[in-house]
Amino acid sequence: MSYQYATDRHGDMSANTAPFQIRGRFLTALALRVDADADMESFYAQLDAQLEQTPQFYDKAPMVLDLTHAPATAEPDRLRPLIENLRRRNLRVFGVHGSGSVSADALQELGLIEVPAGKDAPMPADRQARRGSRAARVDIKNKVLHAPVRSGQTVVSEHGDLTVVGTVASGAELIASGSIHVYGALRGRAMAGVHGDESARIFCQVLDAELVAIAGLYQTSETLAPVARKGCAHIYLEEEKLRVEVI
Repeated sequence: MSYQYATDRHGDMSANTAPFQIRGRFLTALALRVDADADMESFYAQLDAQLEQTPQFYDKAPMVLDLTHAPATAEPDRLRPLIENLRRRNLRVFGVHGSGSVSADALQELGLIEVPAGKDAPMPADRQARRGSRAARVDIKNKVLHAPVRSGQTVVSEHGDLTVVGTVASGAELIASGSIHVYGALRGRAMAGVHGDESARIFCQVLDAELVAIAGLYQTSETLAPVARKGCAHIYLEEEKLRVEVI
């Protein structure tokens, strides 16, 4: 939204643009879900191993801490040292989900905001019915791009599939609530099902991606199987694991 105004009594029109605009912004954040109130020494050891494996993936990436499966870790006396330790590792934690008894004032003191839950993962019996009704509930707007996607460029399809007829360069980013189709080489990042749609898929003619993700589960270039790279690929979720199929 922009705002302009003019003041003139004598026909000498002048216009000034307001000094700010309020605009929606689509933001992708990493979520660090703590799955148990485990021994923290072991937690940090495994986290450090993960960070060492793919350091560029976490560089400057905003992060939300999900504590819904670890209620004891959400206690104030455990949350503070956890946040401090994560930030010492250059993880930019700005939000928390499942903060339990931690007060709003304590969260603010830690520089955190409470982030609402995403879409719950449906039970297997419910998934097919939910998929079938999705088109009826959501105003689907698929996006087709007939051009290469350059490095530094981000293309978003917020309410449907995203199809790119061309190459996606390293450093480029594709984001879609539905599936992603690339008729060319995929060298940048592709994130499908970003609103939690586990039925979303990624297809590309040449898989050379920096990162692929579906409903928050991801693999980076370091973890993609060599046999799947440089070929035509189909990426999907199965039993909460990201599968890469050569086609």
